[in-house]
Formats: sequence, structure tokens, C-alpha cells
Amino acid sequence: MTFPRPACLSLLALLSIPALAASPATPAPPAPLDLPALIECRQRVADYDAVAPVVADPLKAVANGMQPLPQNNQFMSEFRLAAPLTVFGQRTEYVAVSGASIMAILDVADPRPMAKALALEDGVDNPDKFMAGREVVSRDVTDPRTGEPMIESIILSLSTVKTHPGKTLAGCTYSLDLPAEDEAPAAPPAPQAGVLPASVNTPPGER
Repeated sequence: MTFPRPACLSLLALLSIPALAASPATPAPPAPLDLPALIECRQRVADYDAVAPVVADPLKAVANGMQPLPQNNQFMSEFRLAAPLTVFGQRTEYVAVSGASIMAILDVADPRPMAKALALEDGVDNPDKFMAGREVVSRDVTDPRTGEPMIESIILSLSTVKTHPGKTLAGCTYSLDLPAEDEAPAAPPAPQAGVLPASVNTPPGER
């Protein structure tokens, strides 16, 4: 039996529908980083986990509007933004990532008024270095990978670095910390004044 040509085409189209329907859906691309929220401590540690793979891959960085720059400071990776952002009332085109910290590089020569406005505690204040910070979040959580009780700590900080004269680094540090051995998980240790987490703010040497 010979089918007319239009009937053959219609039959082939119908036969192809189940195959198309059965094909797996393409996974949605990850959401772009919300840089202002990350820098201003309006995100959580789980959100900050998305930063590392972006910073490590230049193509992913560019896809997030972050053009990698030459590394002038060995403790941090710098990026120029495709579109400027505004954080803490300041406009900038540059951000830096250092370990658990993400920071905006601001054209602010004297960070002291800004630190005062943000109610930060001075950690270091001398002609060569300024550093101030404040823990804005300290909450009991459970590590999703191990099930261990942890303390989620989010710290807002400002600092200056010798490699960027006339600039202020302002941003946030996200970390999961173990509870103190002599304290129950429900009673996180009080933050120490002026002590910031390990990042570009605290390495020894050329700061």
C-alpha cells in the first residue's frame, strides 16, 4: 500500500512527538550572582558558595559581568564590572574576592566616616592601615554535608591595603564556624571587638 506524500509527512510528525516529549529537559543555567546583596551582607553562606566557581573560571566570571584583572595583590582576585553597582551609597566598577570575603573597591580615601556610619568597631587604625568590622549575623545552623552543628557568621568590614592607595575595600565575609568546645551550640561565642576573619583584611606582612 502506498501512502500519499502529505499523509506520510503527517505520520512522521506524529511519530516524532513522543520522542521529543521523552527527551530530558535542558537544565536551567545558574542564577547570576547578586553582587550588591553579597557585598552588603544581605545573603547567606549558602549563597556565597556560588562565588568560588565563578571566580575560578574566567568564562563564568565574564558571564556574570565580571572581567578578570591582573592580580596586583596576591591575597585577592580583582574584577572590573560590565555595569557599575552602588553599595553602601558608593558607586564602583571594581570588586575583589579573597577567600570567604567579597568586597567592593571604592574611591574612598578616608574610610573612617564610612566606618562610623556603618557602626563598625575599629580593629586597626594607624597611618599605614585601617581596618574595622562588625558581625551582623551569628546564627546556629547545621552543616548540610556533615550534619554537624555550626555557627553561621557574617561580618561586614572596611579596610585599606597598601596595593590600593586612596581606596577602601568594603564588603562581607561569610563563614561556617564550629561552636566553642566549652559552649553548647545554642550559645554562640560573642564576637571579639576588632577581630576580623582570615581574608585580605588580616594576612601578615605587606598590609
